[in-house]
Amino acid sequence: MITTEPQTIPLSELTERCRRRQLDWEGLPIRDRLRPVRNLRHLIVRESKRLCDAVYKDLGKPSDEALAGEILPLAEACKFLERRAARVLRSRRVTAGQRPLWLWGQTDKVYRRPRGIVGIIGTWNYPVFLNGVQLVQGLTAGNGVIWKPSELGPTSANVIAEMLERAGYPADLIHVLPATREAGAALANADVDHVVFTGSSGTGRRLAETLGRRLISSTMELSGCDAMFVLEDADVNLAAQAAWFSATANRGQTCISSRRAFVHRSVYESFIDTIRPWAAAAAPMPLALESQAKQAERLVHEAVSEGAFAIGGTRSDRNGDPMACSPTVVADAKATMAVCQEASFAPIFAVLPFERVEDALRMDASCSYGLGASIFTGSPARAAELARHLRVGMVAINDVILPTAHPATPFGGRRESGWGVTQGAEGLLEMTIPQVVSIRSGKSRPHYLNAQGKPFLSAEGFLGMLEWGHASSFGERFAGLRRMIRAMRGKT
Repeated sequence: MITTEPQTIPLSELTERCRRRQLDWEGLPIRDRLRPVRNLRHLIVRESKRLCDAVYKDLGKPSDEALAGEILPLAEACKFLERRAARVLRSRRVTAGQRPLWLWGQTDKVYRRPRGIVGIIGTWNYPVFLNGVQLVQGLTAGNGVIWKPSELGPTSANVIAEMLERAGYPADLIHVLPATREAGAALANADVDHVVFTGSSGTGRRLAETLGRRLISSTMELSGCDAMFVLEDADVNLAAQAAWFSATANRGQTCISSRRAFVHRSVYESFIDTIRPWAAAAAPMPLALESQAKQAERLVHEAVSEGAFAIGGTRSDRNGDPMACSPTVVADAKATMAVCQEASFAPIFAVLPFERVEDALRMDASCSYGLGASIFTGSPARAAELARHLRVGMVAINDVILPTAHPATPFGGRRESGWGVTQGAEGLLEMTIPQVVSIRSGKSRPHYLNAQGKPFLSAEGFLGMLEWGHASSFGERFAGLRRMIRAMRGKT
């Protein structure tokens, strides 16, 4: 049975029980570790309504959004593991052709070993998808898991925990902590081998400091303030639709949402005119946190006071609801404004005109976040070249948000958006560490002779070996071979 009420059991005891079970779990063939993944995928189908109801109870998210943005992507992530995990995690033999001469007689194999116990400090904005992917990847890699769900998603967490148990994961392999802030702090100091955290950059920085003092590795998926680039040859209507969708999807509570739209001056007015009626007609959206609504109001107010103008609702539209936020476009923004520098979780975004791509890149670089970006243009090749200059983890061309949910691609950021990845083959490998096993055949160990004062090869001989293996011309390499042979025969 999966432990879901650990407040009655010391965390140290839970980690010990998890560690004992994990040793047995990692020893199983990968096909056995994948059996619960397949079972879970089938349960996701049968229990989809229950999952939708749980997400709605926690966050008020409608069923269509929960199915499209959470439940279907998690099922696809499970299928990816069923099809690819064995190949991703299999050992790799180092070929003889890659072996240096001085390692003659040695064979090497690289294994992917589980980290041990992975602590997962979960997020709330996509409580089924984001938590579910991290859980199944950690378990498939052979780890035990201690999971602290978000305090805003307790109902979803309970349903997921029950489904994991029904899928067939062994008792004590997974422990679910209370959905409280205190439990997160306790997990940060627990006897775990790796921590996966999804949340704000501020909390991530404090967590990294705590883990760093104990040299515990981590994966940090942190805040974003993503940029959209609308080039002069873009389909303006498509780009405007993308910007509006990105800003309002999940009520703006998506880390990969576009927050800054850099629009070429030649299409700037058309872009604004396309969005204007949508913003004017948009109703206020209830957010999960009052602090996010207050931050959004402050960002818009500050931007307007600094010369921008707002398109969309105002505070008076919220009917006194402190949790509500009206979707707002901040036009004529400047890169130095707080709305272009801070990570927010609300349906707002800024629009900035540019003349040259170099100007847009310079303005983008002033923001410290690097989660994702999008580029709209009629030339995908041009966009791919532009992507090379963006210090972000993901770039979508002529689309937003949806491409990042591909089950076979990694998800992660750079700079203040964190490090490491989840999802895809790279995310699965993130849950492991490489271990090299070297086997030396025969009994000859000429390098041992050095310790006995009987060097196997003189400096002249090693110089010959260096020239033979790495000199630039055939003549130099042949001379090096001769030098090495003479040294081995004792002629130098």
